[in-house]
Amino acid sequence: QVHLVESGGGSVQPGGSLRLSCAASGYTYNSYLCMGWFRQAPGKEREGIVLSYTGPGGTYYADSVKGRFSISQDIAKNTLYLQMNSLIPDDTAMYYCAAVMGIGGSCFTASRYMYWGQGTQVTVSS
Repeated sequence: QVHLVESGGGSVQPGGSLRLSCAASGYTYNSYLCMGWFRQAPGKEREGIVLSYTGPGGTYYADSVKGRFSISQDIAKNTLYLQMNSLIPDDTAMYYCAAVMGIGGSCFTASRYMYWGQGTQVTVSS
């Protein structure tokens, strides 16, 4: 059974940094075709901000986070990370880790992400 658990959220001042973690269990990390980060702010639609293949295939960054956010993965720990730098108030949202199982298809289609964590709150304010 797929189980994703996010951690690392919190409150930070504008210009600050946070690193989110997503611990995956139930399957080996390489069983996940795609891993991604989404966020949803109050009153707004959920946004796929970073979508990535766990293997070769590349990574998509939304324009809203490009140049400020980056992902990395530790396969031995079955963990995906989201490094967030130069945070701004518009980054305030609930952040979710999500995954796609199986083989084939694009990781850059947000609707393919079927497995979700419970979310971690990020608040950016002075």
